[in-house]
Amino acid sequence: MYITTLGLVLRETEYMESSRILTVLTSTRGKLTVKARGAKRRGSKIAAGAQLLALSEMTLFENRDRFVLQEARTVEEFRGLREDLDKLALGSYFAELLENLSDEDAPDPELMSLGLNALYALSADVNSPALIKAAFELRLMCLSGFEPMLSSCRACGKERPGAAVLSLTGGTLYCAGCRPEGAEEWAAMTPGTLDAMRHIVSAPSKRLYSFKVGPETEKRLSKVCEAYLLSQLGRSFGTLDYYNRLSKNV
Repeated sequence: MYITTLGLVLRETEYMESSRILTVLTSTRGKLTVKARGAKRRGSKIAAGAQLLALSEMTLFENRDRFVLQEARTVEEFRGLREDLDKLALGSYFAELLENLSDEDAPDPELMSLGLNALYALSADVNSPALIKAAFELRLMCLSGFEPMLSSCRACGKERPGAAVLSLTGGTLYCAGCRPEGAEEWAAMTPGTLDAMRHIVSAPSKRLYSFKVGPETEKRLSKVCEAYLLSQLGRSFGTLDYYNRLSKNV
């Protein structure tokens, strides 16, 4: 059976001499493993659509839950990423997150839209990489069921908590004086950081990356969103470690 779907390549693995095995996030079937025969051959018609972070209209042949790429018409290559090593590393981190948080045979239009918009924003310099990264990480957590509760202090109900802290494990906000005792991980919040995170959680998708903050708030926001994601998922990501080393963020 042949199917046609929009697909974003999240990972590529060398297979034999001339082929690749792709992990593809599709608009109609969720995450799929796809064999791209001959994709490494010179002059291959599917080579452009079988590269990491390429968005293509794909024709797949399905046989017993196995998929083979027959045709690929490239829709977007995100060239801005391929011309900048830091951006390519960050885009690869986005792809690894999408791969880990998407499911096979379960299309998720919001998740795919979030990923595509983040790659476009990064490629087109819509905002600074640090802000795009923070917005993507936090909004991804929201879509995946890990939305933090940022409306008010959980203990006293203040909407503008004094010297606020965020529980990285519980996703709850407290005033410094209301913070419960325990072994939870905490992140210090500034008013600017809290405002930015509230924007990311609630903004329409078209406005997700269209905000500005000062340098110190950007630095704090980047650290908090990354720490929150890593705490909630309980694991590290090799692409993130590489990006941080490359961009000298750590």
